[in-house]
Amino acid sequence: MIQRKEFDQNLEDLRQLLRQMGEHVEHALAEAISALQALDSAKAKEIVGRDAELNQMEEQVMEIGSRLIVTQQPVAKDLRRILVAFKISSDLERMGDLAIDIAKVTTRLEGQKLIKPLIDIPKMSELVILMLRESLQSYLDENTDLAYKMAKDDDEVDHLYSQMIHELYAFMIANPESLQQAMLLTLVGRYIERIADHATNIGESAVYLVTGHRPDLNQ
Repeated sequence: MIQRKEFDQNLEDLRQLLRQMGEHVEHALAEAISALQALDSAKAKEIVGRDAELNQMEEQVMEIGSRLIVTQQPVAKDLRRILVAFKISSDLERMGDLAIDIAKVTTRLEGQKLIKPLIDIPKMSELVILMLRESLQSYLDENTDLAYKMAKDDDEVDHLYSQMIHELYAFMIANPESLQQAMLLTLVGRYIERIADHATNIGESAVYLVTGHRPDLNQ
Protein backbone atom coordinates (compact mmCIF):
# COMPACT_ATOMS: atom_id res chain seq x y z
CA MET A 1 0.00 0.00 0.00
CA ILE A 2 1.33 3.44 -0.89
CA GLN A 3 1.29 6.29 1.62
CA ARG A 4 -1.64 8.71 1.67
CA LYS A 5 0.58 11.58 0.54
CA GLU A 6 1.61 9.65 -2.56
CA PHE A 7 -2.00 8.62 -3.18
CA ASP A 8 -3.11 12.26 -3.05
CA GLN A 9 -0.31 13.21 -5.43
CA ASN A 10 -1.55 10.58 -7.89
CA LEU A 11 -5.05 12.05 -7.66
CA GLU A 12 -3.59 15.50 -8.34
CA ASP A 13 -1.73 14.06 -11.34
CA LEU A 14 -5.08 12.90 -12.70
CA ARG A 15 -6.55 16.38 -12.22
CA GLN A 16 -3.65 18.01 -14.04
CA LEU A 17 -3.82 15.54 -16.91
CA LEU A 18 -7.50 16.34 -17.36
CA ARG A 19 -6.73 20.05 -17.30
CA GLN A 20 -4.13 19.51 -20.03
CA MET A 21 -6.57 17.45 -22.07
CA GLY A 22 -9.13 20.23 -21.80
CA GLU A 23 -6.61 22.82 -23.00
CA HIS A 24 -5.68 20.55 -25.90
CA VAL A 25 -9.33 20.14 -26.95
CA GLU A 26 -10.00 23.87 -26.63
CA HIS A 27 -7.02 24.68 -28.83
CA ALA A 28 -7.91 21.99 -31.39
CA LEU A 29 -11.50 23.20 -31.71
CA ALA A 30 -10.54 26.88 -32.02
CA GLU A 31 -7.89 26.03 -34.62
CA ALA A 32 -10.28 23.75 -36.54
CA ILE A 33 -12.89 26.51 -36.80
CA SER A 34 -10.23 29.03 -37.83
CA ALA A 35 -8.99 26.66 -40.54
CA LEU A 36 -12.55 26.15 -41.77
CA GLN A 37 -13.23 29.88 -41.97
CA ALA A 38 -10.07 30.37 -44.04
CA LEU A 39 -10.44 27.02 -45.85
CA ASP A 40 -6.83 26.42 -44.84
CA SER A 41 -6.37 22.73 -45.58
CA ALA A 42 -2.69 22.76 -44.55
CA LYS A 43 -3.63 24.01 -41.09
CA ALA A 44 -6.43 21.46 -40.91
CA LYS A 45 -4.02 18.62 -41.69
CA GLU A 46 -1.72 19.80 -38.88
CA ILE A 47 -4.65 19.57 -36.45
CA VAL A 48 -5.44 16.04 -37.60
CA GLY A 49 -1.80 15.08 -37.10
CA ARG A 50 -1.88 16.09 -33.41
CA ASP A 51 -4.65 13.64 -32.52
CA ALA A 52 -2.26 11.11 -30.94
CA GLU A 53 -1.25 13.58 -28.21
CA LEU A 54 -4.73 13.55 -26.67
CA ASN A 55 -4.94 9.77 -26.88
CA GLN A 56 -1.66 9.47 -25.00
CA MET A 57 -2.95 11.68 -22.19
CA GLU A 58 -6.12 9.59 -21.91
CA GLU A 59 -3.97 6.46 -21.66
CA GLN A 60 -2.00 8.07 -18.82
CA VAL A 61 -5.24 8.80 -16.95
CA MET A 62 -6.34 5.19 -17.36
CA GLU A 63 -2.94 3.87 -16.27
CA ILE A 64 -2.72 5.98 -13.09
CA GLY A 65 -6.35 5.40 -12.13
CA SER A 66 -6.23 1.65 -12.75
CA ARG A 67 -3.07 1.32 -10.68
CA LEU A 68 -4.69 3.16 -7.78
CA ILE A 69 -7.77 0.96 -7.89
CA VAL A 70 -5.72 -2.25 -7.96
CA THR A 71 -3.20 -1.26 -5.28
CA GLN A 72 -5.35 0.87 -2.96
CA GLN A 73 -8.88 -0.51 -3.33
CA PRO A 74 -10.28 3.00 -2.69
CA VAL A 75 -13.82 3.51 -1.45
CA ALA A 76 -16.34 6.35 -1.20
CA LYS A 77 -15.19 9.68 -2.63
CA ASP A 78 -11.66 8.48 -3.41
CA LEU A 79 -13.12 5.86 -5.72
CA ARG A 80 -15.47 8.45 -7.23
CA ARG A 81 -12.50 10.70 -7.99
CA ILE A 82 -10.89 7.95 -10.04
CA LEU A 83 -14.09 6.87 -11.81
CA VAL A 84 -14.89 10.50 -12.63
CA ALA A 85 -11.39 10.96 -14.07
CA PHE A 86 -11.98 7.96 -16.35
CA LYS A 87 -15.32 9.37 -17.54
CA ILE A 88 -14.07 12.90 -18.08
CA SER A 89 -10.99 11.70 -19.99
CA SER A 90 -13.27 9.66 -22.24
CA ASP A 91 -15.50 12.70 -22.89
CA LEU A 92 -12.47 14.89 -23.61
CA GLU A 93 -11.00 12.32 -25.99
CA ARG A 94 -14.30 12.18 -27.88
CA MET A 95 -14.43 15.98 -28.03
CA GLY A 96 -10.96 15.93 -29.51
CA ASP A 97 -12.09 13.41 -32.12
CA LEU A 98 -14.96 15.70 -33.08
CA ALA A 99 -12.58 18.66 -33.44
CA ILE A 100 -10.53 16.44 -35.75
CA ASP A 101 -13.69 15.65 -37.72
CA ILE A 102 -14.22 19.38 -38.25
CA ALA A 103 -10.66 19.73 -39.53
CA LYS A 104 -11.27 16.83 -41.91
CA VAL A 105 -14.24 18.69 -43.39
CA THR A 106 -11.86 21.54 -44.24
CA THR A 107 -9.53 19.13 -46.05
CA ARG A 108 -12.52 17.87 -48.08
CA LEU A 109 -13.27 21.46 -49.12
CA GLU A 110 -9.74 22.05 -50.41
CA GLY A 111 -9.76 24.24 -53.52
CA GLN A 112 -13.30 25.52 -52.95
CA LYS A 113 -14.69 28.84 -51.75
CA LEU A 114 -17.25 29.10 -48.97
CA ILE A 115 -20.79 29.28 -50.31
CA LYS A 116 -21.66 31.86 -47.63
CA PRO A 117 -19.94 33.59 -44.72
CA LEU A 118 -19.85 31.47 -41.57
CA ILE A 119 -21.84 33.12 -38.79
CA ASP A 120 -23.55 30.53 -36.58
CA ILE A 121 -20.69 28.01 -36.63
CA PRO A 122 -18.14 30.41 -35.04
CA LYS A 123 -20.77 31.52 -32.50
CA MET A 124 -21.47 27.91 -31.60
CA SER A 125 -17.79 27.09 -31.23
CA GLU A 126 -17.14 30.10 -28.95
CA LEU A 127 -20.04 29.07 -26.73
CA VAL A 128 -18.90 25.45 -26.65
CA ILE A 129 -15.35 26.47 -25.71
CA LEU A 130 -16.84 28.44 -22.81
CA MET A 131 -18.88 25.37 -21.82
CA LEU A 132 -15.74 23.24 -21.89
CA ARG A 133 -13.85 25.69 -19.68
CA GLU A 134 -16.70 25.96 -17.19
CA SER A 135 -17.40 22.23 -17.07
CA LEU A 136 -13.75 21.43 -16.34
CA GLN A 137 -13.54 24.25 -13.80
CA SER A 138 -16.64 22.90 -12.07
CA TYR A 139 -14.81 19.58 -11.76
CA LEU A 140 -11.51 21.09 -10.60
CA ASP A 141 -13.24 23.35 -8.04
CA GLU A 142 -15.97 20.81 -7.20
CA ASN A 143 -18.44 23.60 -7.95
CA THR A 144 -21.88 22.18 -8.71
CA ASP A 145 -23.41 25.64 -9.25
CA LEU A 146 -21.00 26.25 -12.13
CA ALA A 147 -21.90 22.87 -13.63
CA TYR A 148 -25.60 23.77 -13.70
CA LYS A 149 -24.87 27.25 -15.06
CA MET A 150 -22.74 25.77 -17.85
CA ALA A 151 -25.47 23.32 -18.84
CA LYS A 152 -27.89 26.17 -19.58
CA ASP A 153 -25.61 27.31 -22.41
CA ASP A 154 -26.38 24.03 -24.19
CA ASP A 155 -29.84 25.37 -25.01
CA GLU A 156 -28.29 28.29 -26.90
CA VAL A 157 -26.00 25.91 -28.81
CA ASP A 158 -29.04 23.85 -29.81
CA HIS A 159 -30.84 27.02 -30.91
CA LEU A 160 -27.93 28.16 -33.08
CA TYR A 161 -27.61 24.69 -34.58
CA SER A 162 -31.32 24.60 -35.49
CA GLN A 163 -31.08 28.11 -36.96
CA MET A 164 -28.03 27.13 -39.03
CA ILE A 165 -29.74 23.99 -40.38
CA HIS A 166 -32.81 25.94 -41.50
CA GLU A 167 -30.67 28.56 -43.24
CA LEU A 168 -28.50 26.00 -45.02
CA TYR A 169 -31.49 23.98 -46.19
CA ALA A 170 -33.07 27.13 -47.60
CA PHE A 171 -29.76 27.98 -49.27
CA MET A 172 -29.54 24.50 -50.82
CA ILE A 173 -33.02 24.80 -52.27
CA ALA A 174 -32.17 28.15 -53.83
CA ASN A 175 -28.69 27.04 -54.92
CA PRO A 176 -28.69 23.29 -55.72
CA GLU A 177 -25.06 23.45 -56.83
CA SER A 178 -24.11 24.18 -53.21
CA LEU A 179 -25.55 20.90 -51.94
CA GLN A 180 -22.31 19.08 -51.18
CA GLN A 181 -20.63 21.91 -49.27
CA ALA A 182 -23.82 22.82 -47.45
CA MET A 183 -24.20 19.24 -46.24
CA LEU A 184 -20.60 19.26 -44.99
CA LEU A 185 -21.27 22.48 -43.08
CA THR A 186 -24.33 20.92 -41.45
CA LEU A 187 -22.02 18.13 -40.30
CA VAL A 188 -19.72 20.70 -38.70
CA GLY A 189 -22.69 22.12 -36.82
CA ARG A 190 -23.60 18.64 -35.65
CA TYR A 191 -20.04 17.97 -34.48
CA ILE A 192 -20.04 21.18 -32.42
CA GLU A 193 -23.43 20.33 -30.96
CA ARG A 194 -22.10 16.95 -29.89
CA ILE A 195 -19.05 18.57 -28.28
CA ALA A 196 -21.49 20.63 -26.21
CA ASP A 197 -23.19 17.40 -25.11
CA HIS A 198 -19.85 16.04 -23.91
CA ALA A 199 -19.24 19.27 -21.99
CA THR A 200 -22.52 18.74 -20.15
CA ASN A 201 -21.41 15.16 -19.45
CA ILE A 202 -18.35 16.59 -17.71
CA GLY A 203 -20.63 18.85 -15.69
CA GLU A 204 -22.66 15.79 -14.68
CA SER A 205 -19.44 14.07 -13.57
CA ALA A 206 -18.54 17.11 -11.46
CA VAL A 207 -21.91 16.95 -9.70
CA TYR A 208 -21.53 13.19 -9.22
CA LEU A 209 -18.10 13.70 -7.67
CA VAL A 210 -19.52 16.08 -5.07
CA THR A 211 -22.91 14.50 -4.36
CA GLY A 212 -22.63 10.84 -5.36
CA HIS A 213 -25.61 11.29 -7.69
CA ARG A 214 -25.43 11.91 -11.44
CA PRO A 215 -28.00 14.45 -12.73
CA ASP A 216 -29.24 14.71 -16.32
CA LEU A 217 -27.96 18.06 -17.59
CA ASN A 218 -28.76 17.19 -21.23
CA GLN A 219 -32.46 17.95 -20.93
